[in-house]
Amino acid sequence: MSVDMTIFANMIAAKAQTAPDQTILTFVDEKAGITESRTYRELFENSHRLAKKLTALGIEKGGAYGVLLQNHPETVEALIAASILGAKAVPVDPRTKGDKLAFVLSNSGSSGVICAGYNLAEVAKMRGIVKGLGWLLVVAGNDSDLPAGAGDYSDIYHGAFELQAVQADSGMTPMQVLYTSGTTGDPKGILKVNAQFAAVMALPEIIGLTTDDVLYTGLSLTHGNAQFLTMGVSLGAGIASVYSRRFTKSRMWDTIRKYGCTVFTLLGGMTAAIYSDPPRADDRDNPVRLVLSAGMPASIWQDFATRYDLRIFEVFGAAEGGLFWNDGSGPVGSFGNLDNNPLHIARIVHDDDTDCGPGEAGELIWQNRSGEAVSVSYLGDKAAAAAKTSGGWFRTGDIVHADNQGWLYFDCRKGGGIRRNGDFVNPGFVEKAVAQVAGVEDVYVYGIHTDSNTPGEKEVVAAVVVADPDRFDVQSVFRQCAHELEGNFIPTFVQLLPEIPKTASEKPQERFLLELFANNPERIYRKQ
Repeated sequence: MSVDMTIFANMIAAKAQTAPDQTILTFVDEKAGITESRTYRELFENSHRLAKKLTALGIEKGGAYGVLLQNHPETVEALIAASILGAKAVPVDPRTKGDKLAFVLSNSGSSGVICAGYNLAEVAKMRGIVKGLGWLLVVAGNDSDLPAGAGDYSDIYHGAFELQAVQADSGMTPMQVLYTSGTTGDPKGILKVNAQFAAVMALPEIIGLTTDDVLYTGLSLTHGNAQFLTMGVSLGAGIASVYSRRFTKSRMWDTIRKYGCTVFTLLGGMTAAIYSDPPRADDRDNPVRLVLSAGMPASIWQDFATRYDLRIFEVFGAAEGGLFWNDGSGPVGSFGNLDNNPLHIARIVHDDDTDCGPGEAGELIWQNRSGEAVSVSYLGDKAAAAAKTSGGWFRTGDIVHADNQGWLYFDCRKGGGIRRNGDFVNPGFVEKAVAQVAGVEDVYVYGIHTDSNTPGEKEVVAAVVVADPDRFDVQSVFRQCAHELEGNFIPTFVQLLPEIPKTASEKPQERFLLELFANNPERIYRKQ
């Protein structure tokens, strides 16, 4: 009987046979000076040990457990163990707390959580709130400090190895629940199947990766980007990969140089933070040849590539599925082509599903070019899944436009964007100007509706993190923007913050910025 290689656990088992001692994953905690690595053999054996432990804790086929970790090798082991057990891992941003954490654990039916010392106290509170939540396994735990019902994850490494039977029936067996950010309401749990990682095996050829490459990401493995573009590609194609415990722009380049990383992933929310660093003489002295970017602002694109001597490969997709890309053959600012995508048939449509012409903005929708039906599954929310795929098309919820050659450009999320005095404001241009101001460490530009705005229009807010708030000249932001930008792009407000609230994927969270804007007027500045 042939082995189903679309089952994640079987793929890892096969690699443990053909390349058992290849160090495939390296995890770096730059701040603590800790480096951990895993070979295929170690991943295989540790995940089976974990599966045995989870069985003893009561996890059955179809069950679920939370994984609230920064980038640790145990995160990957927890995903493989879910495939072995035919169960569902629930990766959650380890900073999540309170009502949102309670909702995710309850909604997913998690009966336990793998966490760490840095969030143990918050997770432990959930056992008195979430019905059915019991056991905890703590990474890098200390038995003397663990509450009742919590165990030290490292205990699973002790004792003889015992092979567990793989219970996933096929590649279509769910193995994890990935939650959306919940920007406008409760997060939705996306059911992801085993075959998700078999599907990414088309990516090395599309991107042009080889086994000589070394992948790097500072994005969280609780997010689809890091899982699919880095971890999945690495494990499936045998390409070594390196992970920072958490993203820190101040140490990123040192890590990349130390491990010889040739390809790294970057989201738009991270770009301005990296670009805002003052230029250094050794900026081009790095091993990177390619950046897999999602949301590279057109205003920074060429400058970024030139400054660091690399090529931008822009990608666009969603955790539910779909992939568009610009490998550099398209114009700066485009994320792919409407007509020439080998994976998808795509359209840009008005609200009534009629097609938009060149230059007209509308929602991007797609179908599989293979003819396979578009399928999305949200845990316990069939109505949302049906709406997402109504008419047999995947509805991205993103407003885009295409030029005369079919090259696609992102405008805004449906119902979002910044319009001011009749003009659409591109935040990327504003962020580039602000990032050039001395002392700025991070910036995110968003819109806020005030009483003076007409319906549908907003004022421009530049949320800024600076190195020394006591000595920073806020008016320098307005002066720089006036010098670089047209009138409607100049921020009305500068919001000084100790940090910009972000998701696990480094995406700024506007709803929290709006709350901070309303509740902390002393941090809001106007042009004088």
